[in-house]
Amino acid sequence: MTTTLSVPLLSPELQSAIQRNIEAAIAEDIASGDLTASLVPADQHAHATLISREPAILCGIPWVEACFARLAPQARLQWQISEGAEVTAGQTLCIITGNARQILTAERCALNFLQTLSATATVTARYVQAVQGTKARILDTRKTLPGLRMAQKYAVTVGGGMNQRMGLYDGILIKENHIAAAGSIAAVMQAAIKLSSHASLQIEVESLAQLEEALAAGAELILLDNFDLAGMREAVALTAGRAILEASGGVELDTVRAIAETGVDRISIGGLTKHVHAIDLSLRFQD
Repeated sequence: MTTTLSVPLLSPELQSAIQRNIEAAIAEDIASGDLTASLVPADQHAHATLISREPAILCGIPWVEACFARLAPQARLQWQISEGAEVTAGQTLCIITGNARQILTAERCALNFLQTLSATATVTARYVQAVQGTKARILDTRKTLPGLRMAQKYAVTVGGGMNQRMGLYDGILIKENHIAAAGSIAAVMQAAIKLSSHASLQIEVESLAQLEEALAAGAELILLDNFDLAGMREAVALTAGRAILEASGGVELDTVRAIAETGVDRISIGGLTKHVHAIDLSLRFQD
């Protein structure tokens, strides 16, 4: 039995992804059984606390609960803080009671998800805070950890960011190699428009000249690839609201504010999901 505070409503697709994540984690960590947990008496009861050792945005409660539901179904999880809330160092996140063996077996699978997703939510929140007061929104990319695409994109939203396309199947992003293969921006844009009328369509440009070509070809969502600040300001002036402009490439926490102040609409950051510095968590049995 679990006691959960506020958790965002999960889509059926995300719920299915959570189950796939859990099964994969169990297969790689436990396989035929937990040898070390067998050293603990089978009927031993445990009372444990889960704490954060550093400030963070908590994210991953649904994954933790799914791990315990699968591996320690009789355990009781009493969450002391809601999904997406800010936590401090030393703060108790959850109190767990139940069979000691089962809790020990579920611990690492559960904490791996919680520390990773909290990391993504935490760094996203820092970027969101850094651009507060501008019109720019923070977005993720497809540069996610293998097998955790939906999980990390969920964590980005918990941190206040926005999602780009989920994969190659639900959006078109025309990059330099696509343009080169098609022969020109006009040609590749024409082909993309014919291909799909419902998927998002974005084109990447590397210069103001390419930006003008993209606008002339009817582009409504344009990615400015590795433009400097002066170039971004010129691009915003040239576009004059005719398209949504997104800045990408080399964005860091200490530069994102200046990028936002150029007037771009969106800023995409691969580091939200690929440069993961896991949050330090600790689960300890109490006497």
